[in-house]
Amino acid sequence: MSVYLGLDASTQSLTAVLVEIDGPRRDLICQHTLNYDEALPAHGTRHGVLPGADPSVVVSPPLMWVEALDVMMATIVRAWPREMACLAAVAGSAQQHGSVYLNSCASRALAQLDAGTPLVDQLAGVFSRAVSPVWMDSSTTAECEEITAAVGGARALSMRTGSRAFERFTGPQIRRFFKIDPGAYAATWRIHLISSFLASLLAGADAPIDPGDGSGMDLMDLATSEWWPAALGSTAPGLREKLPSIAPSDTIVGRLAPYWRERYRLPAARVVIWSGDNPSSLIGAGLVREGRVAISLGTSDTMFGLMREPRVDASGTGHVFGAPTGEFMGLTCFENGSLARERVRDRHRMDWPAFSEALRSTPAGNGGAMMLPWFDPEITPHVAAPQVHRMGLDEANGPANVRAVIEAQMMAMANHSRWMGVHIDAIHATGGGSANREILQVMADVFNADVYQLASGNSACLGAALRAYHADRHADGKSVAWQDVVAGLAEPIAATRVRPIPAHVTVYADLRRRYAAFEESVAAPKEPSP
Repeated sequence: MSVYLGLDASTQSLTAVLVEIDGPRRDLICQHTLNYDEALPAHGTRHGVLPGADPSVVVSPPLMWVEALDVMMATIVRAWPREMACLAAVAGSAQQHGSVYLNSCASRALAQLDAGTPLVDQLAGVFSRAVSPVWMDSSTTAECEEITAAVGGARALSMRTGSRAFERFTGPQIRRFFKIDPGAYAATWRIHLISSFLASLLAGADAPIDPGDGSGMDLMDLATSEWWPAALGSTAPGLREKLPSIAPSDTIVGRLAPYWRERYRLPAARVVIWSGDNPSSLIGAGLVREGRVAISLGTSDTMFGLMREPRVDASGTGHVFGAPTGEFMGLTCFENGSLARERVRDRHRMDWPAFSEALRSTPAGNGGAMMLPWFDPEITPHVAAPQVHRMGLDEANGPANVRAVIEAQMMAMANHSRWMGVHIDAIHATGGGSANREILQVMADVFNADVYQLASGNSACLGAALRAYHADRHADGKSVAWQDVVAGLAEPIAATRVRPIPAHVTVYADLRRRYAAFEESVAAPKEPSP
């Protein structure tokens, strides 16, 4: 029996997935989730982050992730002892962009972990910064502007790193730390991403960063998968010496440290380099060829897929990350996702069955009525202040507003994904909204592509487990094609297929053009400066 462990450290929880892979046979053994607020209340978080007076500052305590990893390993060893005794390799994913700051004591502490003492008690003194800014932090607008200007403009930055400067990205966060606390920055020995920090805990040694997560920092050269000197220099002095190296996504960091082997009676399983949640989800959603994309309908709506070449969004709203396959992935994020759908539902006093009925009872195209559903500030296109606009739409007409918000979200995703240069022939839908087949029908019609639901609810965690398997086989000189890696575990459910309706496809081909003009007339997004 060969068992592979995938871990996913998201904003609010740590999840573990165990899979058994024996030749063509693949079994999902278990999935277990630990909620930070509930399981680790001493850290004082709400929804995984620390409460604060400034809503633009969003941070988490890194010691919480340390304790969560320890508690999770104890839990799964206790619940699945036979399977964990056969553990061959472990990999992980973590929320992208978050950073962890270690002092000069960290290296020795990691190398000398005592199996008789909980991890959290041994590592309390290794941080040069007590908190970690996470992806929700938006306090670095000034730093984004400074970095952008220093490297020659937004286009130069995005063409080299895959993204323009975003407040939540790691580079601007590091610059802000250097500016507000230069002494603590100087005392920092290592700046890890959350992913590489947790991999370091498992290996008991300093772990590298993979290109998938490294490309979410505004610091990595996409073409070379190396740190870009111009970006480093524009961020903070001496930054190169404080960052880990960048290594391929199938790198074996080491073996489980003696701490884990002795404390939990685990084998010397391989520790595979961790990645970000988005690149890991690429594998966990089975997106290992161009043409298949995933659309996650969650708090924010996200669309992503594999790219053979790093085609960069000229408008600056999309992102290009490294992919675990050694290629690239394109991603576009939309802030107004499930909350916008809920605003319309609640405004018209509907439950979700009534919401679905409203979609069924209204015609595709909504008679030309449209909505720009920016109930909150929008990322794509950039809209700084909340504003909802309607064209030919009566606000009191509940069913028409339901269709308008869904059509707007799907047309925005279709229009703002064209920069990827990928012909989409299949969509893997995930997230809470993917349970609604009426929403999926609009998705299929707008994109003119088949839509499927996925079996796994945590594609990032599953993707981490599959990455562990792939790297383990590669290390043994038995390379496995990615299509074979995902077979049987990260494939869509064939019975859930939603086919586009040809007449509706024709309607949306015209409506998408008019929606784009409507959006441009209101948002008037600025092109990045040259």
